[in-house]
Amino acid sequence: MCANYTPVTRRERLEQYFAAGNPAPYPEETWPGYAAPFVRRARHEPGYARELCTGLFGLVPYWAKDLSIGRRTYNARSETAAEKPSFKDAWRYGRRCIVAAEAFFEPNWESGKAVRWRIRRADGKPMGIAGLWGAWRSPEGREVVSFTMLTVNATGHAVMQRFHKPQDEKRMVVVLDESQYDEWLEAPASRTEAFMNRFPAEELVAEPAPVIAR
Repeated sequence: MCANYTPVTRRERLEQYFAAGNPAPYPEETWPGYAAPFVRRARHEPGYARELCTGLFGLVPYWAKDLSIGRRTYNARSETAAEKPSFKDAWRYGRRCIVAAEAFFEPNWESGKAVRWRIRRADGKPMGIAGLWGAWRSPEGREVVSFTMLTVNATGHAVMQRFHKPQDEKRMVVVLDESQYDEWLEAPASRTEAFMNRFPAEELVAEPAPVIAR
């Protein structure tokens, strides 16, 4: 499960790899509750287009009383997202997005204690992580957009099986291939599960990474 990652914030990389630009200033790392960029299908454009949005990391469903639920909904298990109250509407109505990430972080327990490691693409390209987005309205009427990352089982994955405690289930975020971006954003909700695949281990690099003070 991913609770910490480095967002793509450089305009040229957002434009080159995600065909979206005009980013706002963001923290160097993202944690649940932080604002970060993501890409979705443009809602107010004729035909198909991508748009870059800012949302809170941790999906806040429309029925939530406040934003605090987002601290628990930053990841959505692909196997159960269609039934879970926090995610089922976004899954059912095709509110899919791509979370632009340079890398994400996971705890490695091979030494007997948690050591933070960075996972990134071996080719240096940013990751496009499959996600769901939602909109929540505050009691004052302010719309708050938020998102979550979809995950799949990672048992036996040469890279991702190294993370979290030995007894914990191994999970990983769904990293899309660039050729899938438009199809992921456009496809009907009935096809969502077709994209829930594990990114090849040989195309990832993992290395220790010290925690940056928050």
